[in-house]
Amino acid sequence: MILCITHSQDFYNIDIFFEYLTSKNIRYFRLNSDRLNHLQKISIHENSFELTDEFGNTIHSDAIKGVWHRKAWRISAPEELDQDYERIFLNEYGSLRYNLITTLENIPWINPYENEKKVDGNKIFQLKVAERNHLTIPKTIFSNDEEKITIFFHQYCQGKAIAKLHGVTAKTMSGENMISTTVIEEESLEHLSDIAYCPMIFQPYIEKEYELRIVYVDGDFFTGKINNSENADWRIAHEGYFWSAYELPESVKANLTSMMHEMGLYIGAIDMIKGRDGQYYFLEVNPQGEWGMLQKELGFPIAERIADNLINRINFHE
Repeated sequence: MILCITHSQDFYNIDIFFEYLTSKNIRYFRLNSDRLNHLQKISIHENSFELTDEFGNTIHSDAIKGVWHRKAWRISAPEELDQDYERIFLNEYGSLRYNLITTLENIPWINPYENEKKVDGNKIFQLKVAERNHLTIPKTIFSNDEEKITIFFHQYCQGKAIAKLHGVTAKTMSGENMISTTVIEEESLEHLSDIAYCPMIFQPYIEKEYELRIVYVDGDFFTGKINNSENADWRIAHEGYFWSAYELPESVKANLTSMMHEMGLYIGAIDMIKGRDGQYYFLEVNPQGEWGMLQKELGFPIAERIADNLINRINFHE
């Protein structure tokens, strides 16, 4: 049986994944990470656990042969819970979830949990590993210091920079519910006084030909090009954007592959920019990033390849 850790609002990507497993006569269990709370019954022992989900379906850890960590969401607290107790509720259920996950650490995962947590939570680490693997990266500062940011702007940004929050990512294929990348120009610098309350990542604005969303699956590449050359981020909804299939240069593929190997990731959604200077700029990799739009619009068999990779590793493990 394959355990898929996701959330209660997930659809499409995961539906295709489950349909493919069903066609292979492989059983699966869907665990909604946001409902891993009072709605589920969970008992963890030294080497095993038993869980009954919100729909009454029961699973024992001994039956689980592999895990796809599709997408984790914040645990939901009950509305009726006293606010003073909510922090304790979320802390203890968070601890319960982590203990449950580590019970399964010796079977195949996509992606290994600790590797994924380190990569997803550290964009500066990503850039360092990317550069070490011969990818071109933009100059970057992650700071709450107005003076240092201003110096960085004048030294590297030629009058135009972008500012991004580190931990905010889109929750949907269309990019809804997302705080977009902000463009910073000379006159914007005078408004940096509040940066002490909200550190941000700053990079020079790259004049680009287009943006790329690259889905890496253990050496295979599914790359979509979106025709955005003007806006800071394609995920701000604009009419006229469309996806087309794209073939990366072999040298870029080789560098991305070695980067992903060093990070210990089997899959990831990688964002790159093709600059007007001809360079391919690595921006970030999201181990739980969105790719449903590429499967839907371009017919890429991404869900199927993820399933195949996990199935093959389970068979090898056994």
